[in-house]
Amino acid sequence: MGLEAHLPTLTLVLMTAAIDSINPCAIGVLILMISVVLAGQKGLSRLLLLGSLYIFSVFLVYLLAGLGLIYFFATIPLTVTEYISILVGTLIIFAGLVEIKDFFWYGKGISLGIPPSLAKKIHAFAANTTIPGVILLGVFVAGVELPCTGAPYLAIITVLSRYFDFTAFLLLVLYNVVFVAPLIVILFMVAGGAKLHAIKRWKQKARGFMRLLIGLLLVGLGWLLILIANGTINFG
Repeated sequence: MGLEAHLPTLTLVLMTAAIDSINPCAIGVLILMISVVLAGQKGLSRLLLLGSLYIFSVFLVYLLAGLGLIYFFATIPLTVTEYISILVGTLIIFAGLVEIKDFFWYGKGISLGIPPSLAKKIHAFAANTTIPGVILLGVFVAGVELPCTGAPYLAIITVLSRYFDFTAFLLLVLYNVVFVAPLIVILFMVAGGAKLHAIKRWKQKARGFMRLLIGLLLVGLGWLLILIANGTINFG
């Protein structure tokens, strides 16, 4: 990745991570887990410990998955990479159109999201507020939502994999820090006395707007990947 690539790539990473971070699933599970902990009256320190472990588990799984995908893309011959980038870009545009559709007509046709059967398992896991249980919850949530809602992350991984160096690694870490930032904010808001039902109400009201933002981002990222693949735009 050349020096001229760092600033546009940094901007792209920050913008994508910020929009991807308003992820209804990861936020919803954290809220659910917090409500279980508060109902059990386990105390503030226990809440912060369990919440931090959940957030770190999500962060670590996403980071390791990103590194694994980048390694996979790096093993593909350069002549094939262009076609894969175009395919990924096309899939991401399609995912974006589905998200935009859900803003206007949620529940009609196909939707990107966690299947109800897996959602039930997540709710069951959230009731286990032991330290191993919370860690497994974070791992499970991250593993389930990656294939369902990980299109923005896939787009950034595809961009970074073209010129992967230590700077690109730091950008990948930065993406994941920004991705979990709302979870950290919500955890400390609740610890600071914010009412959980108000956060739940905000999540429900903002869900459609989240989908619209993510959809518009995905369409733009998909086109960007296609333009990078055919050489119209050069990030490095």
